[in-house]
Amino acid sequence: MGKITIAIDGYSSTGKSTLAKRLASALNYVYVDTGAMYRAVTLFALNHNYVGATEDIPSLIAALPNIQLKFVPNKTLGLSEMHLNGLNVEKEIRTMKVSEQVSKVAAIPEVRTKLVEMQQKMGDEKGIVMDGRDIGTVVFPNAELKIFMTASPETRATRRYKELLDRGEAVSFEEVLENVQKRDFIDSTRETSPLRKADDAIEFDNSDMGIEEQFERMHNFAQRVILKA
Repeated sequence: MGKITIAIDGYSSTGKSTLAKRLASALNYVYVDTGAMYRAVTLFALNHNYVGATEDIPSLIAALPNIQLKFVPNKTLGLSEMHLNGLNVEKEIRTMKVSEQVSKVAAIPEVRTKLVEMQQKMGDEKGIVMDGRDIGTVVFPNAELKIFMTASPETRATRRYKELLDRGEAVSFEEVLENVQKRDFIDSTRETSPLRKADDAIEFDNSDMGIEEQFERMHNFAQRVILKA
């Protein structure tokens, strides 16, 4: 059996990363969370006041060569964490503050160009599971397996709300729902690499599915394709 490239795209808070991590582990593949990469650039932009209360996109673009991103394995947790310029920022990039700005930053063409180039290099050897917004359409248009994940905005907001509460953030459900809907709009309408389902992707609506059912279905998709590789 040969190794394949698995591209998982979809809306925010559909559980892409959770399933992609588990699928990669089951197949002994490399997992890449592209969302973490965009979140790390957003954190950098926030820390330098390029976005947020003030906005200075030209300065962010000029600073892109100074941004170093690396996934560093955490042996205790059994997964890789995002490091920004040598610092572990895994916790910081998951905050609501970053969520409120990440779609704006991800829509900047120069940011996407930089990160897409990095992502494509990561997939040179195949045997990779990568999730994001434009993996099957832009990063790996020739991926052997493409999955497009979706769920209702209310379902996704509920998941995200519980996740944020578990992390100790003081947020309201209405605030999270508004953020989910805003991100959907920005991601789907941006000029550069908009979020859309690739023509040959499998649409995967998990609104009414538990984690186990989702994983079993996705694993079956992968196994069928791998057997033909």
